[in-house]
Amino acid sequence: MDTVGCAGILVADTVCGPMDSLPEEGLLLAIDSLPTTAGGCGANVAIGLAKQGIATDVAGRVGDDPSAQVILNELNRFGANTDRITVSETQPTSQTIILLVRGQDRRFIHVVGANKEFAVSHIDREWAAGLKVLYLGGLFVLPAIQMDELADLFAFCREQGVVTMLDVVISLQNKGMNGLETVLPYVDYFTPNDDEAELLTGLADPLEQARAFQACGAGTVIITQGKHGALALRGKDVWRANAFSVDAVDPSGGGDAFDAGIVTGIVRGWDMPQMLAYGAALGASATLAPGTTTGVFTADEAEAFLAGHALAVTHETLA
Repeated sequence: MDTVGCAGILVADTVCGPMDSLPEEGLLLAIDSLPTTAGGCGANVAIGLAKQGIATDVAGRVGDDPSAQVILNELNRFGANTDRITVSETQPTSQTIILLVRGQDRRFIHVVGANKEFAVSHIDREWAAGLKVLYLGGLFVLPAIQMDELADLFAFCREQGVVTMLDVVISLQNKGMNGLETVLPYVDYFTPNDDEAELLTGLADPLEQARAFQACGAGTVIITQGKHGALALRGKDVWRANAFSVDAVDPSGGGDAFDAGIVTGIVRGWDMPQMLAYGAALGASATLAPGTTTGVFTADEAEAFLAGHALAVTHETLA
């Protein structure tokens, strides 16, 4: 059985809302529920893949606290293997409170916690060598990951025939490549969104962004653009895909669900248009319910959705 390794940030997300407005100072707002679930790139992609019936191992770091049990229980509930998750003796599990107000962008209150300790050394090479795909999500909010060490790990994966995928999380205060060019020559799939790509490259156009990452050595570059779809660049081939229009409740986790769709396509040997359509379907589904993974389609749900919804994907060859 092909197994995918999902490494990266692990977060216990508490979802507050959606609500019509935040309470005024000193007032109480009653809501129907305040669920805490697994979140963070590593957990989100793992759960998305598990819903597609793909065997998944998770590598990350949590604290020794109840929030860690929320993450582990949720991953185990979907059948993801948590044996590669390590426990910090000094840091709490990372947590985020997601505030959802109808008609407004999300607000986040975040504790970095044990994610600050997760390092390349926590990714066992013998384990990595046996994977079909190794995904790492949350680069740039994992301060213990050194670029030269990550480049060496991904180079090892290439030698072993393991496909690598890299995604990032970048704050508005961080601009420039910050050593990413050291890693990109060993990255088979690089999947930032257009805002992140602009912070990295200083370029606003998604095609120019993708070409800049390609010039640094990245294999396939996929730039997600929210409601504007996605652009993929491989060699001189460019694909542009629209996004599915859905009644979004919470956009949290949409990019991670899209990544799960792309990884699904890698495992199943699909061509780029099919991968982009499946990624778009999973990405759209993630927005249908509060939280990062609650709404993500299963394989049967995704196939039924795609059977009834066409997605335009165009192709061109660069000169």
